[in-house]
Order: sequence, then C-alpha cells, then structure tokens
Amino acid sequence: MKGLFAPLPTAIDARIRFFAVASLVANILIVGSGGAVRLTGSGLGCPTWPRCTDDSLVATPEMGIHGAIEFGNRMLSFVLVLIAIVMFVLIWRMRTERKDLFRLALLLGLGIPAQALLGGITVLTHLNPIVVGLHFVLSVVLVALATVLVYRVYLGQRGPRSDAPGWLKGVTHLDSLLLAITIGVGILTTGAGPHAGDSAAARNGLDLEWLEHVHSWPAYATFAVTIALVVGAILRKEPRLRRFAILLLVIEGVQIAVGITQARLGLPPLLIDIHMVLACCLVSAMTAVVLSLRERQPA
Repeated sequence: MKGLFAPLPTAIDARIRFFAVASLVANILIVGSGGAVRLTGSGLGCPTWPRCTDDSLVATPEMGIHGAIEFGNRMLSFVLVLIAIVMFVLIWRMRTERKDLFRLALLLGLGIPAQALLGGITVLTHLNPIVVGLHFVLSVVLVALATVLVYRVYLGQRGPRSDAPGWLKGVTHLDSLLLAITIGVGILTTGAGPHAGDSAAARNGLDLEWLEHVHSWPAYATFAVTIALVVGAILRKEPRLRRFAILLLVIEGVQIAVGITQARLGLPPLLIDIHMVLACCLVSAMTAVVLSLRERQPA
C-alpha cells in the first residue's frame, strides 16, 4: 500500500498547482460550452438523457450539428471528472495535514456528477428556464470552489484571523452581495430572452426589456462599490486585496461593456456566451477578494 502511494506528493508541488488551475479553467470553459449549446439552439440536440437517443449513447449523423454540439458538451464533463480524480489522488497523502485541500477536491469531484444530473433534468424537462437557471447556479458554485482551491494551493491555509478593518470587510461583503444579486437577475433576464436552446422551449414569461434595465442597476452598483474597495485597499496598503480588487474591477468594466453592446445589438449569441463566461470570471475574482481579507498562513 505504501508503495502504491509513494509517488504521490506530500507537499504542494507543480502537479498540484497545475491541476488546481486546470480545475478552475475547465469549470469556467464548460459554462462557455454549455452556453454555445443553448445559443445555437442545440439544447435538445440529444433529446434524452443519459443516452443521446433511446437507441444510442452517442450522437448519430442523422442528428446533425445540433446533436454533435450537445453531445460534445456532455463529453466535456468527462474532462472535468478526469481532472477532479487526478487532483483528489494527488492530495491523498496530504489529506491529514491539508484537510482544506482534501475537502475542496472532494466537493469539486462530487459537484461534477451533480452538475451532470442537473443537466439531464434540464433535457428531460425540455429546457425549463428554472432548471436551466439552477444549472448555471451550480456552475457558479463550482467555479467559486475551484477558485478557493487555487487560492489555498498558492497562498496557503486559512489564516487564524482577519487583519482587515471592519469597514473594509463591510465594503467587500456588500460588493459580493451585489454581485450575487446581479447574477440572479441576469439568470431571470436570460430566462426571458430569445435564446432558449430550442424553438419549442418555454420562457419564464417576464418582460425582457424591463429585466434588462433591472439587471443593470445592481451591476452598476457593484462597479461603484468595487471602485470604493480598490481605493480602500490602496489606502490600507493591502497588496493582495488591492491586486484582486483591481482584477475584479477590470472584469466588471469589460462585463458592463459587453452587456451594453449585446443589448443594443439585439442579443447576438456570441456576446451572450462571452457575458456568461465573464460572469464566472467575476465570481472567481470576487471569491479571491473575499479570501484575501483573512491573514494567510505560509504554504
């Protein structure tokens, strides 16, 4: 048994760093892949689940490009599974000393089949907008967990206390709350929009134009609070917090520009997909901002 686990690391090494980053990147990219499925009208390219059809596990030539796109997205889940398994194995010998990494790797591994199951329910409910929204929410949670994993791998375990003043913590948590509201309203907006994934799929019945305006309000508020957060981090001379807050601010600026552009151009699919991926990038950056509030221990 000892020989079996001998090659595995007992401390953070390049392999663990690589697969931690790979987990984060893959969880973000699969959102873009899922968005492509929906935005090309391929949501029911494989009309059943877990098989692609009643008689085939894979897409058939008769199903055309929509079947290929939908089945390709399903296959990406196996890439995530492989990354999660390798990460879990690499952490195994450190499971006592670094329980935080072990738990994160386990949660990410369990989240992938949960995501696949929810994706199956999405197909079986014929792309119900509520289920589709929950599917995206779970993706956001996995992105946040993967970000924590990367952060802990590179910057060490959680510190014993927060060394930030109360007002700075308050601004940070207000920022994260506003981002969560923005994403939530964005999910409702998407559920009212024209890109349902299939021409026969239901919409949530809400007014799209009104929701687009409502969606922008917390987005602009988030941007304003992030500016205050950057200023606060600079004044307090918090280099880690400043670095992640500036990254967050830049992504927010790009996201707002993409959002305004897509609304004025009539919601082109490519910009919507970019908007979804950027939302996950925002969640990742915000997670890093919140984590940087607490004093770290050496890795």
